[in-house]
Amino acid sequence: MAGSTDASDFSRAGRPSMMPADDFADVAPFEVRETVDQRVPFVFSSPHSGRHYPSRFMAMSKLDPLAIRRSEDCYVDELFAAAVPLGAPMLTANFPRCYIDVNREPWELDPRMFREPLPAFANARSPRVAGGLGTIPKLVGEGLEIYPSRLPLAEALGRIELVYKPFHERLKHLVARTHARFGHAVLVDCHSMPASIRIGDGGMRPDFIIGDRFGASASSAISDCAIALLMGMGYAVGHNKPYAGGFITEHYGRPARGLHAIQIEVNRGLYMNERTLQKSSGFEMLASDLARFCADLMALPDAGLSDLPLAAE
Repeated sequence: MAGSTDASDFSRAGRPSMMPADDFADVAPFEVRETVDQRVPFVFSSPHSGRHYPSRFMAMSKLDPLAIRRSEDCYVDELFAAAVPLGAPMLTANFPRCYIDVNREPWELDPRMFREPLPAFANARSPRVAGGLGTIPKLVGEGLEIYPSRLPLAEALGRIELVYKPFHERLKHLVARTHARFGHAVLVDCHSMPASIRIGDGGMRPDFIIGDRFGASASSAISDCAIALLMGMGYAVGHNKPYAGGFITEHYGRPARGLHAIQIEVNRGLYMNERTLQKSSGFEMLASDLARFCADLMALPDAGLSDLPLAAE
């Protein structure tokens, strides 16, 4: 897979002297949910909905079990679960976003978080690092610091080795397999956003935001279809602002090669209580609507996607 950083480059730091392997001794860091036979050229991912908070990690944090979940895309994997029986594989995280964020470059690290100097190739100056939301996040939610003191650098390298690299290797495999079988592939990266988000001069509260890196990661036919389907259900939908897509959308979307990637942000106010993190009465209706959305979106190849001028990889 072409991109700014290939999975084969992730080992440049070498294997760390220690690895947090015990964090996932009983639960796999992530899983692929799929039917026996993939029937559609779509792959879904939910990289921020992981809910396994390892005890060792919690002992390192100064936050309580509720506060540390403030950056979690709660239940997003469940909201889009209908994509799997419809024939699309879904890669879902079990690790939490605040443990490691796979929607970042592999080495977006904040030097102020670690006891030792960062490797020379680390990206310590990205806006996401400056905001406390690098590959190893410093903050959750509304500016809550995760750790009381600096971490050993080996902790970051261990998480990248244990979780980040295998996650992207699996996602790369799913997308490449899909492309090889169907001649094109569409990756749908699923996320949630705070209910407080407002867009436009009128301060509209969007129910969804579709991101395609301003057309760089997917054909407009796919983005336009996704927006039209959701608006047809009565939802308010934004496009690219303020969420155009993160590393996953940018890295895997290569429209000229038949590789498309869009990001979908769902307003948490539609389906959950953001204070208690409990599902609300709107959850089941939203999940039903998203099942219909997935089915209609995955019918897009028959509606013209396969006729787009897509080059073979």
